[in-house]
Amino acid sequence: MNSLLPGIIMSFREGLEAFLILILIVRFLQKTDNRHLIINVILGLFSSVVFSLIIGYLLFYAGSQMEKMDQIGKLWESVASLAAVGLVTSFIIWMIQHGSEIKNFVENKTAINLTKLGIFTVTFILIAREGVEIAIFSFAGRYNYQSIMIGIILSIILSSAIYFSLFKVKIASIFKITLLYLIIQAGYLAGYGIHEGLGAMKSLGYLGSDNLLLVKVYDLSNSVLNHKEGIVGLPLNVLFGWYSKPEWIQFLIQYGFTGSLLTYWFRKNK
Repeated sequence: MNSLLPGIIMSFREGLEAFLILILIVRFLQKTDNRHLIINVILGLFSSVVFSLIIGYLLFYAGSQMEKMDQIGKLWESVASLAAVGLVTSFIIWMIQHGSEIKNFVENKTAINLTKLGIFTVTFILIAREGVEIAIFSFAGRYNYQSIMIGIILSIILSSAIYFSLFKVKIASIFKITLLYLIIQAGYLAGYGIHEGLGAMKSLGYLGSDNLLLVKVYDLSNSVLNHKEGIVGLPLNVLFGWYSKPEWIQFLIQYGFTGSLLTYWFRKNK
């Protein structure tokens, strides 16, 4: 179960965002007596799923080919992870700018696109963004498909309960919670990319074992704080991006990046 937990939480978060956006679109169409356009929402949803699966397949295929090249594979993981950070950061900035008014944003986009093609396009773009995030984090975290499916199924169950008003929640509040988690994971991904890059450079002989770039801030891997299997470290890793033996540059980039995004978010909502 420990190996499944990170993937479950990640896909649950992304899936929940996607299905909440669907709820907002469908409810708006129902409220404005445009139920005939709901079929285009469904088509947009399925198209975005197919698109996300293609992106995921290409990432995993490229990764599997690079892994055959031994240490070059680690270098590829580093570059791919850092590129993914750039893409995810653009999603985060979008959420910071629109998350507090996500309901109005989605409804406005839907209102000005009340055509079959318009509704299809709005749905596709908004849902594909979440799907691509799942593909990126699954690739970077090497999550297996079982954990991804469990997380998505759980998000469907919760979203259905919200849609049928089994309990009331503020959708904007949910987006704030998921945005916080996304920022933390993006910071972790940035640090992970640096860590893998340093490991590859060392294996390829470009960095000596005594190089200052490889100096650890601390090493708690032999304690309960081990980020892979420690009884305390694993939950901290899943929830907060904890790493039990980071290099200084990894540590500074991870927490500096996370802190910068949190500061930007705070100032935007001040």
